[in-house]
Amino acid sequence: MTGRRRGYGAALSDHRPAPPTVPALVCVPGLGLEAAEWRTTFLALAPSGVVRAMPGYGRRPSRADDLRPAALGERLTADLPAGVVLVGHSASCQVVARAAALAPDRVAALVLVGPTTDPRADTWPRLAARWLRTAAWERPAQVPFLVRSYTRAGPVWMARTMDRARREDVRGDLRAVRCPVLVVRGRHDRICPEDWTRALASLGPAGSRAVTLRRGGHMVPLTHGDLLASTVASWLASVCALPGGA
Repeated sequence: MTGRRRGYGAALSDHRPAPPTVPALVCVPGLGLEAAEWRTTFLALAPSGVVRAMPGYGRRPSRADDLRPAALGERLTADLPAGVVLVGHSASCQVVARAAALAPDRVAALVLVGPTTDPRADTWPRLAARWLRTAAWERPAQVPFLVRSYTRAGPVWMARTMDRARREDVRGDLRAVRCPVLVVRGRHDRICPEDWTRALASLGPAGSRAVTLRRGGHMVPLTHGDLLASTVASWLASVCALPGGA
């Protein structure tokens, strides 16, 4: 996954020198997206971190893969180092939340970007309606990357993965998480409304917070990586200052 090409489709370098205030990140791509989704965020944060591709989230699944977020979260913990910050986007927020609940001694903080499973949009028609209201605010420049990612992931596999994801409520895992949680969304994200982010953040321990960025829709890791990175870095600095923080 190493490389230096520009643009949404650019490859991503797994390892970068970390500023003292930014712990190592482990990022899971959103459903159907490639690892390069996190490129602009990584460049702005410049952390020592990795993007972990999971079935349906960064790589195409096989028939043998269990696509339930609970199963993928358990899989993510297999070789998770200590002191990491787990970062998820959209449906992969459920994967990292489960991993944080299962490995509290290894996860220092949890970042959820545009998390799904709002119970008010638990059917395909309601999800589609929210997606359409959000799409109008997304940047057209990301379309080639999305088309390539979704084509490689496979539309049928994406539908199956999302069907598993929408059946699992992220709130159960957040109640079990022992690290601080940042829930962040773009201003125009209708898939993840502001009141939903506040409800999720309220389930986390001390230091947990909900933030709405001043710009962006649902794809902020792609379109507003610099703004997302500064928000994450600022929050991590405050969390590290807490007693017993990261």
